Amino acid sequence: MTWQPFDVADCDPSPFVQFRRWYDEAEPVMAEREAVALVTATPDGRPSARMVLLRRLGEDSFGWYTNYESRKGTELAANPRAALLWYCEPLGRQIRIEGAVTRSSPEDSDAYFASRARRSQIGAHASHQSHPLVSRAALEARVELLEAQYEGREVPRPANWGGYVLNPDAVEFWQHRENRLHDRVIYSLVNGVWRYERYAP
Repeated sequence: MTWQPFDVADCDPSPFVQFRRWYDEAEPVMAEREAVALVTATPDGRPSARMVLLRRLGEDSFGWYTNYESRKGTELAANPRAALLWYCEPLGRQIRIEGAVTRSSPEDSDAYFASRARRSQIGAHASHQSHPLVSRAALEARVELLEAQYEGREVPRPANWGGYVLNPDAVEFWQHRENRLHDRVIYSLVNGVWRYERYAP
């Protein structure tokens, strides 16, 4: 395969516009382009990573939704910085995003929760995410109990579930090239202005 060159001259001045450009180009070749790796860490620097779905792609931020009492939620409460990694293997591209994280507004979380499939809404209530579970049967029994409880009415958003917003201060675009001589362009936020330059592979 011939990899597409990527240079500073190809970049939009906004990393968000550039992200959207690559994200859109990936749509025909990716089954789950919303999937990103989310990395959080404890205050003493112990990291953890997992895949989440990118549900917010704004003009100045990225976002996802989860249980606030999960491992990632408790780590973000104690250390509100994170990194996202988006990877498109067919095009040989990855994007690294780093920055501060805050919770979405209750109104935003309510609106997204209301858009989810009902079974997913029930599941958000049923799962004590990242906590010990006696058995799969116990989880399924709780789902059945909740389905009966909310039969015929809307499922409210759990108080411990909602969105997070990452406002980046660094974004790296990486394009695979032959012989490990990859193209890398890194955006850095300096005094409120995005600067970008090529880095060595």
